Amino acid sequence: MDSSNTRREATRRKLFEAAVTLIAEQGFSSTTVDEIAERAGVAKGTVYYNFASKNVLFEELLRHGVEMLAGSLQNAADEVAERGGSRIDALDAMIHAGLYFISQYPALTQLYVAELWRTNRTWNTTLMMVRERAVSVVAEVIREAVAAGELSEEIDIPLTASALFGMVLVAALDWQSFQPDRSIDDVHAALSRLLQGRVSGHQGEGGAGPVAAPGPA
Repeated sequence: MDSSNTRREATRRKLFEAAVTLIAEQGFSSTTVDEIAERAGVAKGTVYYNFASKNVLFEELLRHGVEMLAGSLQNAADEVAERGGSRIDALDAMIHAGLYFISQYPALTQLYVAELWRTNRTWNTTLMMVRERAVSVVAEVIREAVAAGELSEEIDIPLTASALFGMVLVAALDWQSFQPDRSIDDVHAALSRLLQGRVSGHQGEGGAGPVAAPGPA
């Protein structure tokens, strides 16, 4: 990548970081392009040079952020596969990767979760597409686990993938907002026990019980 492209990517990254922080703090409608430019340390014209409008900037921000999260989840699963670990191990590693990502980008995660509940945004279609991208990474590992006999064939793969993805998002936000003194390893251990007991069907440390789909709490 030449120096001009490197500079542009650095500028866009600064704009992303400024926009996500401001919008998480005060809302999309209340955030102005002037404020984004000031927070990023660039001229207002630089914002419009890189993005046609505030809407486009925000849409690209969501796309970029969720793609980064999906990439983190995929990398975690791939690393486990390279070590010869099970698909359940891969799901567990993805939980840790998700928690770590959210701890690094809490404002982006808060923004993403908030926007999921809105229906009047121009970027709703984009938001659904990038969400599906992230969830599909989890779903693929679950599908492989079913094929390998690690999980029951009766498991609802799309719903379980969405549930695991949502569990990490909500648990991480709760951790960051209300239990910040807990370590990431502590939070991961709690979610790991939930994964092992409810999804994989393991019955405590004495060994694995029958593999089954999650039942009611």
